[in-house]
Amino acid sequence: MTITTTHLLLLTDLVADLPVAVRLQRLVVSLRAHFGCGAVALLKLDGEHLRPVAMDGLVSDTLGRRFLVQDHPRLATILRRRGVTCFHHDSAMPDPYDGLIADRPGEPLPVHDCMGMALHLEGERWGVVTLDALQVGAFDSQAQRELGELACAIEAAVRVTRLEAEIRALRVSGAAAQASTDATREDSDFLGQSEAIVQLLHELEVVADSELPVLLLGETGVGKELCAHRLHRLSRRSAKPLVHVNCAALPESLAESELFGHTRGAFSGAVNDRPGRFEAAEGGTLFLDEVGELPLSIQAKLLRTLQNGEIQRLGADQPRRVNVRVIAATNRSLRDHVRDGTFRADLYHRLSVYPVPIPPLRERGHDVLLLAGRFLELNRARLGLRSLRLSTQAEDALRHYRWPGNVRELEHVISRAALKAVIRGADRKQIMTLEPDMLDLDGVEMPAMAEKAPETASGEPATMQQIVEASQRQAIRQALSQHQGNWAASARQLGLDASNLHKLAKRVGLKS
Repeated sequence: MTITTTHLLLLTDLVADLPVAVRLQRLVVSLRAHFGCGAVALLKLDGEHLRPVAMDGLVSDTLGRRFLVQDHPRLATILRRRGVTCFHHDSAMPDPYDGLIADRPGEPLPVHDCMGMALHLEGERWGVVTLDALQVGAFDSQAQRELGELACAIEAAVRVTRLEAEIRALRVSGAAAQASTDATREDSDFLGQSEAIVQLLHELEVVADSELPVLLLGETGVGKELCAHRLHRLSRRSAKPLVHVNCAALPESLAESELFGHTRGAFSGAVNDRPGRFEAAEGGTLFLDEVGELPLSIQAKLLRTLQNGEIQRLGADQPRRVNVRVIAATNRSLRDHVRDGTFRADLYHRLSVYPVPIPPLRERGHDVLLLAGRFLELNRARLGLRSLRLSTQAEDALRHYRWPGNVRELEHVISRAALKAVIRGADRKQIMTLEPDMLDLDGVEMPAMAEKAPETASGEPATMQQIVEASQRQAIRQALSQHQGNWAASARQLGLDASNLHKLAKRVGLKS
């Protein structure tokens, strides 16, 4: 085997102290540079899906997608074979990345080569690495042989990443260590890379092992239920039940029976003894969603349970001991309810031993496109479409909308837009691109110009040339920001040749 520069780069990264995401991103960037191809993706097998964990050359929302293996014959073929699998330009199998190549967003891939390889860790399939080239014959026998020779280095990078995750999990004591590893494998449940989400996931991991009551705070649709599930998975109680109670759906007349149970004859229709939700969650976790909706009479009984670890079935004479951790959630300000007397202050303090605010979608930046990618792929599969993507203008609209309904609203917006495109007669066998008018976003707040039009030294209004140059500077800065400083991709977005973009940037004062 020939030791190449790429081998050396990958081996150097193995011993470098790098964040997990950075290590895997450097891996795919190195592979793309080595093979000179259009795109490289590293996908992890999660059940029946392949989940992108790093990519280079694909549109940004691809990281949020989940590829159902049975829907994508190329990925299924790569996954079940040993060694390198190559699909040449005349392959009849559809490409999972149709319309998702960053250099040609929204366009089909008419003639191109693709190759990939299943990755194995400790004898088990971990996932796949895929490479796409837009030139026919790019992946000849030599390229396939080189990818095969790189297999050990690629699998070593993945193995180091997994070991780092396991070491992090071991910092959580007791039974929570394995639960933390399991939760790492299920990070796709809570998708996001923003600083706000990274901080939230870290906070959930730390508090999960504490056994303290947790109060999840956040607007409708931010993912409070996902956070509750994650807290349970990371806790020492993960092997026991997680019982979900929607307090807003409990009629006041039945709330006590639902939570604490009842005995036979306790009320009309009680023909048998019946345990409540607390007993159903014995040893595990009880998730009280919309806890602010509980009637005051039930709040007093809940307080007693939190204080003494006891419940009393409706109609029973003796209390029962329960061992249950309570996680509560609300989209309301319980402090305000305490002030107006509709929520007990002592119960509020018991529930909010550790409050966890969940950031709204509008504060999560680029996460909106990752989440959109997941919903796009779900709807593509659901509607039997070849490919479903967003136009650049639609991406901008999603980023600048305020999202009062948060992630749940985003899911509905994407689903509705996909249906609307089909109803309008779009061909399911072609790449379907969603435009802003299909999203039905009311009151989209596009950003104001970050740079004011310049004034002359005397304070007079700027000339037309100065205004145009200010606008050009702003457009170039926005394009570079969207493409992480990639001048070639920015030039394509702006409709310019790359060399002309560099000249323009120099003329308007962005480059020396």
